[in-house]
Amino acid sequence: MTEARRNNRTWQPDWRLWVFCGLLLPVLLGLAGWQLQRAAYKQQQLDLWQQGQETRPWGTLDATGLVTGQAVTVDGVYAEPTWLLDNRTRDGVAGYEVLTLFAPVSGVPVVVNRGWVPAPAMRSQLPVLPQPAGQVRVTGRLSPYPEPPVLARTSVSGAWPRRVQTLTRAAAQAESSGVAALVLRLADSGQPGAFRADWTPDRMGPQTHYGYAVQWLALAIVLLLLTVRASFRPSPTESNNDHTHG
Repeated sequence: MTEARRNNRTWQPDWRLWVFCGLLLPVLLGLAGWQLQRAAYKQQQLDLWQQGQETRPWGTLDATGLVTGQAVTVDGVYAEPTWLLDNRTRDGVAGYEVLTLFAPVSGVPVVVNRGWVPAPAMRSQLPVLPQPAGQVRVTGRLSPYPEPPVLARTSVSGAWPRRVQTLTRAAAQAESSGVAALVLRLADSGQPGAFRADWTPDRMGPQTHYGYAVQWLALAIVLLLLTVRASFRPSPTESNNDHTHG
């Protein structure tokens, strides 16, 4: 009897269900594709970062052709604008990454990521940030501006240093026009003006994005399978027979 009922199921799609599937399926596939693109991009950046490259003077680089991972040396002075990138942890301790505008002797201005500092106990307090006076030479590698979290906003006003959830190039350009398209991460904690600079290129590597892509793709497949399965229903004759025998 069970086998007969299974064979008597016919294709009876519900247009409302298929409209829902048609709207949601492209979104899930799009998210999977976007995560794959992010994974490929992160892998490319990681490969560039790990390559042993010659350290080049900042003034000799073309500002329009900067490459992530390039090692550079810059002579200049730290400027006043300093952003505290919020919600950064080290060893389970909350803190900030310190990004300061740097005015080079030669070349375009650049934002320097000086490393991590712990946050004070009170949220209303900001960390004390000693800054070298006069001209210094710093060495580091170029990296993208920090990725913003969802719905993050960049503060555009206030005293320095300024606490922010993210920092875009546009926000940096509001303080210094022509600022470089990439950030300079100091090579180590021994650099002038550095704090704790013991980071890796990116904490969210390509494998994480591949995992997210698989999850979105799996959801898309499950959605399609469930929609197809729900479109096969018992035939009207079978339903009437069930009511009659009941």
